[in-house]
Amino acid sequence: MKKIALTFAAAVAVMLSSCVSNTPQTRIERNPQLFNALSAKDRQLVSQGLIREGLTKDGVFLAWGAPDTTSVGRKGGREIEEWTYLGHRAVRTMNMNVGMGWGFPYGGCGPWGWGGYGPWGWGGPGWGTDVIYVPYTAGVVTFRSGRVTEWQAARR
Repeated sequence: MKKIALTFAAAVAVMLSSCVSNTPQTRIERNPQLFNALSAKDRQLVSQGLIREGLTKDGVFLAWGAPDTTSVGRKGGREIEEWTYLGHRAVRTMNMNVGMGWGFPYGGCGPWGWGGYGPWGWGGPGWGTDVIYVPYTAGVVTFRSGRVTEWQAARR
């Protein structure tokens, strides 16, 4: 019983930690040394979740958070690093299912549809909608020598 309670507590802790807000303000509060190292102009931008060319990696982290992916390479004979940020758009889809119904002798309603035949009910067609989340590239930041050289973000 104690093991079940500990497992449950751990699961709740993981769920609650995923609910913690991840905004520029929370990142600034957790990393005041990074924030204070920025210029006054950059502190103002970062507080609003904005970035600019010339901003440091720390400034981008505070403004936009940790990237979803990073890559390194060369461009124009110089090393570059690219941070990619993903977003997710909700997309509604429509579906049709046919499945088993439940125990009416000559008809009934099944979990996947209305109508049914036979002792267990053969479910007729059921219509429904689902929501799926489709990833997209929300932003890309390119760094040379630890500073932003170019960036782009999806329109909000």
